[in-house]
This record gives sequence, C-alpha cells and structure tokens, in this order.
Amino acid sequence: MKNENMNDEAVSPVIATILMVAITVVLAGVLFVWASSLAEGNADGEFTTYVISADGNTAGDGPTNATDDSLVMMTMDKGSDLNWAAVSVKISINDGAPLTCPKDSGENAQCIYVEYGTDTTDQVWSAGDGFIIYEAGQNLCDDTATCNIEITITNIQAGEVIDTSSATAA
Repeated sequence: MKNENMNDEAVSPVIATILMVAITVVLAGVLFVWASSLAEGNADGEFTTYVISADGNTAGDGPTNATDDSLVMMTMDKGSDLNWAAVSVKISINDGAPLTCPKDSGENAQCIYVEYGTDTTDQVWSAGDGFIIYEAGQNLCDDTATCNIEITITNIQAGEVIDTSSATAA
C-alpha cells in the first residue's frame, strides 16, 4: 500500500512541470506574434535613406564679385530616384534668411540650381547625379568674407526634408 501512494505523489509534480513549460511556450508564441505584427504596422515599406554630399569648391576659384558664381555642388551618393518636380532646394547664407532656389531658371530668383550627371534629360535625380547652386543675378557670396551656406533639400511630395548640409563656398 505504501508503494502505491508513492507513485500517486510522484505524478503530481511531473504534471505541474509539464503544464508550466506548456504555458511558457504558449505565452512566448503569443508575444512573438504580437511583436511581429507591431513591427509590420510601423513600416509602410516607403522608408528611404538618402546620402547627399555637399562640396563648396565647385569651380576651384572661389566666389567673386560677379552675380553668377557657382556656390555649392550637391551629389546624391545613395538613395531612390526622385523626380525633380518633387525637389525643393533652399539655402541660407551666413545664417541669413532662407532663399528658395528654382531649377534651371526663375523670375526674381536670387539663386538657381542646375542638374548635372549621367542623364540630364530623364527628369529624375538618381544616385551619382546632382546639381550645382548658382547665384542668379545677385551677389550672394563675394571674395571679401567667408561664405557659409546651409542647404536644405525637401521632397515636397512626401513633405519631408531629405537632407540638410553645410558647405563653405571657396
């Protein structure tokens, strides 16, 4: 009789251990599914990283007293293609008020940017392509002082700033 009671008493801790392991496994599975769905919900598949470099030494001779100097060369080193119609370029010279630079030309514009790269007729800004910012009829930088330029590039379709760079026109 004593032997039978020992067997019944030994079964209870084994069942409790199996139940605890099963509950732990089910709880871990539920947490994994919940965390996976949470991570998927935050990523809409449109995350794009741009790497853009700024070079203030575009012509090698520095700003002059002319009103058509090249100021900064911007190059997209990495990123998805971006339609030029969606690109907005603003510059601030020596912490002054921001100036909007239109592409190629602009009435009453103080600055413009002109595309350069492998294919300047495709209407998209691709990795390896870029633009040069020029003065447009106004002497924004001259040879009398250092000309620090902050450039802000915005994707106006997405409503997000894709790059903010600084360069010294030299």
